[in-house]
This record gives sequence, C-alpha cells and structure tokens, in this order.
Amino acid sequence: MSTRWYPRYVRGNPQLRVFLPDFWMILKKPDTPLPANKVLFKVPLQMTKYDVRNYLEKIYKIPVVNIETRVVMGKLKRAVGKGYMIKEDDWREAIVDLPKEVSFEYPKLFQDTTEKLEDEIEDVTKRMDFVKLRERRRLHHENRHNVPSWFGL
Repeated sequence: MSTRWYPRYVRGNPQLRVFLPDFWMILKKPDTPLPANKVLFKVPLQMTKYDVRNYLEKIYKIPVVNIETRVVMGKLKRAVGKGYMIKEDDWREAIVDLPKEVSFEYPKLFQDTTEKLEDEIEDVTKRMDFVKLRERRRLHHENRHNVPSWFGL
C-alpha cells in the first residue's frame, strides 16, 4: 500500500522502518441511521474494498466482516458571476460491517461546548452588569443628581 522509498537495509545496522499508508479515510456520519455495527467512511476513489479492509485490520486492528463501496458524484455548482458550471471532485463511500458483538458509537464532538458556551454567556452578562453599574456611578456625582461628574471639580 505504500510507495515511499526507504533506505536500504545495511547488515549490522538495524533500522526502524515505519510503513505509512498512502490513503486516508474520513469517518462520516450518515444521513439515515445505520445499525450499531456499521460504520461509514469517506475514502479516495483509488481505494478498493480490499484496501479498506487491509487499512482497518492492519493499522487499527479492527475486525471487518463485510465492506460495501459506492462512488458518490460531486456537486454541480454555478460559478459566481460566471456563465459556466463547476463540478466538485467525486469520492467513494465505504460502509464497513463489524461483527455483531461490536457496536460503534460516533464521538460526541460538540456536546461539551454547549455547556461551556452557557457558562461563558453567564460570565459575560455578569461582567456587563458590573460595567453598567460602574459607568452609572462614574457619570453622576453622588451629591449632584443628574449632573455629570466632568462638570465640576
């Protein structure tokens, strides 16, 4: 799977060799829900189902039962301000079946950020209230009501 060139092995000089794959795989959440033991990947067009199987079994040690692949056509878009169409690149989707006892759950990437956002909004509102109170005190003198502080000494 790799086309990279490595230095020759020299006797008596052990070398660490790491064979990196030339392909990439992107975990993709499907539009319609899949069973718990199926996973959807976006892979390049050149990658076959045998490459997907080897990639998952050899690199990540994931047991694979079956793989279904399909080619997805890229979207057609009109060029902004131009009179012609632009087609995005095609890609391949691979649906990987895992054994029945294995279940896959998509990672929750944005759930924790909503709680952090609520805390940040609460902190910002507290600071805004404090700044408003301080500004109100600064603009008006305590003994002279409705007269700005810059008016007198």
